[in-house]
Amino acid sequence: MALTEKDVRYVAELAHLELSKEEVGKFSPQLDSILQYVDKLNQLDTTRVDPMAQVTHSASQNSSLRLDQPRKTFDQDTALANAPERDEGCFKVPRVIERE
Repeated sequence: MALTEKDVRYVAELAHLELSKEEVGKFSPQLDSILQYVDKLNQLDTTRVDPMAQVTHSASQNSSLRLDQPRKTFDQDTALANAPERDEGCFKVPRVIERE
């Protein structure tokens, strides 16, 4: 099933993107191709495949996880000491996403 312009614009809206008419035409076949590939993957029989937390290592072998041990932490004043701006005991940062 081919995607419509409405479908592409809906996905773009979910991603907070504004697409021109040309961009919708460019991305429509790309998004459709991705969805067709996902549909192909969904057709695979994975009933005998054990779920995995990591693709390359089991959870017990995962070197990216550190031991869960208590450590000294910063108090709030120390953590905020070098903050360019703060407000009510928190870091103050500029707004990133604005919606009208």
